Amino acid sequence: MNASFDIAAATYDQTFTHTVIGRLQRDLVYRQMTEMLQNSSIRSILEINCGTGEDALWLSEQGYQVTATDISEQMILTARQKDTVGTITFRQADINTLPATFPNQTFDALFSDFGGLNCLSESELEAFFENANRLLNPNGRLFLVIMPKNTLWEQLYFLLKGQWKAAFRRKREKAIVNIDGEAVATYYYNPAAIKRMAQRHFAVTHIQPVGFFIPPSYLEPFVKNKKRLTAVLGSLENTIRNVRFLSRYSDHYFIALQKR
Repeated sequence: MNASFDIAAATYDQTFTHTVIGRLQRDLVYRQMTEMLQNSSIRSILEINCGTGEDALWLSEQGYQVTATDISEQMILTARQKDTVGTITFRQADINTLPATFPNQTFDALFSDFGGLNCLSESELEAFFENANRLLNPNGRLFLVIMPKNTLWEQLYFLLKGQWKAAFRRKREKAIVNIDGEAVATYYYNPAAIKRMAQRHFAVTHIQPVGFFIPPSYLEPFVKNKKRLTAVLGSLENTIRNVRFLSRYSDHYFIALQKR
């Protein structure tokens, strides 16, 4: 898998981070993270699947002690180049072996943005929650952004194109997604599945849609340079940000959990 994301590292910011859709969806995540983090005792944050480091930089700028990890060497190299101040600790690490990477270190919170956990099968995701319990301090928090099974934008888009199989690919146990020419196994989870897999060690405290009105990033050509349209979509998104049940129908959803 690391080779797939090594290839993607060179273009990820161009194809998502700096796009109109990427900025709109990330702003939703940051708004919720700000609300969750303010007035909390959280100081140290472990980021999983940090990609090119955009979120790690933002968290560091907010004053948190950030350790950012990714399985891809090229993603880590790109992220480290952005950290001109040198305040972030970057580590190349496999999400499946994090306790071995940090045998004597714990954190106040773990954060994974924009579908990093969708690279894990159900058994791997169950193991992730076991590992997260070991890596977190008492009352530690998980902040996760995950892709659900029932994204309405995706279903409508592919149905209109007559691509029936693609329209419902997220409903399959495993879908193969093209990442810059590399086939990557991807698994989709609705909030109820995350709650079930995590419940031994974590309680869900918040769920919200991210990208119910704002479309998936592959629809960027349809919204680029349409400022009025994107403003309307962003405004509509803000009106439903706390409508929890829409999370299963959005492009992503934000879910917060607290260690029991």
